[in-house]
Amino acid sequence: MIEEEKLKNIRAKKMMLWFSMISMTMTFAGLTSAYVVSSSRQDWLNNFDLPFEFTISTILIFLSSITIHISKRSLLNGNFNFQNYFLWMTIILAFTFLYSQFKGFSSIIQQGYYFTGAESSITTSFLYVLVVLHMLHFIGGLIVLFIISNNSYKKIYNKSNTVGFELATIFWHFLGFLWIYLYVFVLAYN
Repeated sequence: MIEEEKLKNIRAKKMMLWFSMISMTMTFAGLTSAYVVSSSRQDWLNNFDLPFEFTISTILIFLSSITIHISKRSLLNGNFNFQNYFLWMTIILAFTFLYSQFKGFSSIIQQGYYFTGAESSITTSFLYVLVVLHMLHFIGGLIVLFIISNNSYKKIYNKSNTVGFELATIFWHFLGFLWIYLYVFVLAYN
């Protein structure tokens, strides 16, 4: 009876995560659809190049997806030292990703494009919205990484109790996929 209740609780948590990710996907699908429609406007910038820092961000988030996967595999194999090491590698890569995002925005500003005002364009305004909205979700993911890191040091996770770590890993992979989608999408429509 207790085991059945525990399984229901785990399924409910996973379902809530999936609903959240589907909701986020719908939000970004709407924004990218608006991006496509707006790209036919007269004032759309057709020669705008994404800063190289966004390419670096893409590589970093891809690598962080690999490190969190290795961390989860290490947990399942009972290798807690590797689990913590690769979890911290994920956190370091995440902060490096954020740094490169801010450097990318600095490059856009140095090109003379802002979010609003006379120096803004519809193209860069869309880019700001897409990246900042992703960044907000990403910060939520960073908070989750710190929570599971804290729980890992407290030895809360083990081979039979991985649900929190699994949910964090799924969400982190989702954030990585979402960024890669946005990056490729913006490259394709520029």
